Amino acid sequence: MSFAQLGLAAPLLKAVAEQGYVTPTPIQQQTIPLILDGRDVLAGAQTGTGKTASFTLPLLQRLAESNDKPQKPRKIRALILAPTRELAAQVHDSVRAYGKHLPLFAEVVVGGVSINGQIRSLQRGCDIVVATPGRLLDHLLQKNIELSHLEILVLDEADRMLDMGFLPDIRKIIGHLPRQKQSLLFSATFPEEIRGLAKQLLHEPAEVSVAPHNTTADNIKELCYGIAKERKRGLLSYLIGSNNWKQVLVFVRTKHGADRLEKQLVKDGIRTAALHGDKSQGARTRALDYFKTGQVAALVATDIAARGLDIDELPHVINFDLPQVPEDYIHRIGRTGRAGANGEAVSLVCPEEAYQLAQIEKLLGREIPRVADTGYAPVSLKVTDSPNSKAPKNPSGKKDYRHHKKTPKRGGKPAAPKPRRGGSR
Repeated sequence: MSFAQLGLAAPLLKAVAEQGYVTPTPIQQQTIPLILDGRDVLAGAQTGTGKTASFTLPLLQRLAESNDKPQKPRKIRALILAPTRELAAQVHDSVRAYGKHLPLFAEVVVGGVSINGQIRSLQRGCDIVVATPGRLLDHLLQKNIELSHLEILVLDEADRMLDMGFLPDIRKIIGHLPRQKQSLLFSATFPEEIRGLAKQLLHEPAEVSVAPHNTTADNIKELCYGIAKERKRGLLSYLIGSNNWKQVLVFVRTKHGADRLEKQLVKDGIRTAALHGDKSQGARTRALDYFKTGQVAALVATDIAARGLDIDELPHVINFDLPQVPEDYIHRIGRTGRAGANGEAVSLVCPEEAYQLAQIEKLLGREIPRVADTGYAPVSLKVTDSPNSKAPKNPSGKKDYRHHKKTPKRGGKPAAPKPRRGGSR
């Protein structure tokens, strides 16, 4: 099937071709015709399936078709809500890329940047707003934004917004919207709260699901290294340096841990940047740009980056710390193996994380393959105590690592040669 067979207009087909896409993905094949027909849609799709284009393309076409006499200043006719600034920025980029041959204008409204510049942009008028819930609600409460002309609402990564505590904000935002509109809800999973929101928001929705829940892509090679906690940094540096990895996304549990590991990897001669919620929006944008353009080889991130990062052909994802929530393992490793490309996901697991590993494997319904020879003394990853004793005592994951001792030098087998420095950061 081609994009032309989905009923898309010539300007959109031209933009899609310019982006290098030829064949629509399964989620695009199923959702685009439904959205073009004006249906509300409840879509379940794992990350990396092409879902952004599945709502962006038909949204643009529907707005263009009813754009004969645009008002001045332009009124906001479509709103796309995303959980993180990074995802909102990337959705905005997609809207601009696919809509470049259409007379439509889009703005992005997120936190972490000056609100005054956003106010001026909104006053000039636009057709589409891509926003994070918190900052959009700020604008609504200050009466900086008018949504009474809204025609289409999209909730992207709805389950992630639930995880981040945005559901009350979303309900408040919905209260500012007209009742008559087309609503689209995209989510990787459907917990009870999301089902309830969908029932409130969607009218006789078409349900679409392209993959079973809690599965990983077949083209992602998964490996697990059993390793003592104090040896993780040494093994990580060795893997990156000895394999000459040029682009690796490393997940850690805490912001302090991200900053600390960034400094340690730089000391090992690996060009590294950190990405987490305490960074300013400018610093986050620069870190991501440096990683995408190859100026840094490793990006150390908290789970703020587990969804929404769209990096073409990202080859490697490392779980330096296992996530507290088993489902987040799927979201993390879904950063690689996107759009059919091959990827590798490596987890460095210490005995203290044996329970989290068992929960992840229970969710997956299979064991993650173990690497027998790690270069260090073997450790056991069997859960020997009761699950309650191994369960994380702090579900938020906000553990204070500031008083931990510095990582000891690598032991066990003779240390591998230190990777060569890859240039300035």
